[in-house]
Amino acid sequence: MRPTFRILDNSLVNQIIDEAVGVLCSLGIEVHNQEASDLLLSNGLKKSNNSTCLIFKEEHIDQALKSAPSSFKLYDVSGEEATYFNDHNVHFTPGSSALKYYDAKHKKIREPITQDYIIYVKIADQLDNFSSQSTAFIPSDVDNRISDIYRLYLGLLYGSKPVVTGVFKKESYQVMYDLQCIIRGTKKELTKKPMTIFTCCPTSPLKWGNTSAQNLMDCARSNVPVELVTMPLAGLLSPVTLTGTLIQHCAEILSGLVIHQMVNPGAPVLYGSSITIFDMRNETTPMGAIESMMMACGVNEIGKKLNLPTQAYISLSDAKHLDAQAGLETAMGATLATLSGINNISGPGMMEFENCFSTEKLILDNDIAGMCLRLSNGISPKDDFPSRERFQELRDEGHLIISDHTRSFLREEHFFPGALIDRQSHARWESNGSPQLIETAINEVKKMVNSYKPSILEEDTKQELYNRVADYAKILGTKLPPSAIPMQ
Repeated sequence: MRPTFRILDNSLVNQIIDEAVGVLCSLGIEVHNQEASDLLLSNGLKKSNNSTCLIFKEEHIDQALKSAPSSFKLYDVSGEEATYFNDHNVHFTPGSSALKYYDAKHKKIREPITQDYIIYVKIADQLDNFSSQSTAFIPSDVDNRISDIYRLYLGLLYGSKPVVTGVFKKESYQVMYDLQCIIRGTKKELTKKPMTIFTCCPTSPLKWGNTSAQNLMDCARSNVPVELVTMPLAGLLSPVTLTGTLIQHCAEILSGLVIHQMVNPGAPVLYGSSITIFDMRNETTPMGAIESMMMACGVNEIGKKLNLPTQAYISLSDAKHLDAQAGLETAMGATLATLSGINNISGPGMMEFENCFSTEKLILDNDIAGMCLRLSNGISPKDDFPSRERFQELRDEGHLIISDHTRSFLREEHFFPGALIDRQSHARWESNGSPQLIETAINEVKKMVNSYKPSILEEDTKQELYNRVADYAKILGTKLPPSAIPMQ
């Protein structure tokens, strides 16, 4: 039996959805993209007294929900299935788009550079409990105008896993789409086997900006999957009550779903969130707050009621170092997310309110994810009935260490974490130099960089990826750092 967790009863889920629809059909949503606004108006939406605000009809929402798929898959660069977002399947993905990087060796937060990013991709590619990679942080040594493209380029050049990404500049999308087509060979093959999810974010409260709306429509036209992610802040940019914030969140996501499905009915989409409270004492947005986690689980239940696969930022921490807070907040979120059945659990590797990324923390979070994935399998018998023979063997031998039964089921039944989870005896730990977690994490980064196996991409494909990005950079009057040149 798969263990589960619920936080909303069915009647409350239905009421939240009804209220969200009511908000859209009475107050509407601000749309600051002309193409999106024209699309909505041509399909029967009406302008409110505020010319930027559009009023929905229930039929628009119903049609979008009917056409949106209840599941979809992502594939790695070789075309092998990597994730299946359906039912209660859970997948872990590193957090995305941090502006800072935790330098574990010097125990300080600084701006990231390209070399940090390459190390991250090499390590993420080897962490088995992450189904995807992400465009985790933003290197500061590249022109901001090509930053969106650059991060995806590095991920595809050095990694094999699907990529959760997005754009901050709407002009970036075409080049990012082209990079994927270079790897797949044709647009048709990319549609058949998508390798990215683009995060598309409405702005709280109740608004779609120019860039995010454009990206949403571009992805829909291309059949590139999106995750609709909004960040209402309970007590600041949404009601202080968790229920009220869930109503606003639902309205914001449904508005995006309508735009997305109007462009291309049936295009793949995740019902997602980066939902949090606002800490009025510190004026911060704590993703590690229990209320933020509770709302993320509630978002999942609402999304599943709407028959959509789900995503949430929940397995992360607000800590400033790789310390006890980093572990406890990440582990609690990951556990609740797994028991809730959130399909794409985002956030591993992240610290400081989604602003900072740590490669060392990512390795620790891989073990947290592994524990949670083991938890999701629950407890079930493995040749345990009848049991008398097993206990007779135990009585006769005095142990079951080399039993056929033990050797058959040990790896399936017991999860073995990596070096950061210390299970040594005290005497052995002392004999090995009494290592602290942060020291072990730094050493593991070094080991994994050395054990990295180069991408399976052909050299001419790597060069074609580089040429596409370098040509676009040249058009903008900039260039790529030397470290971005493909390995030979």
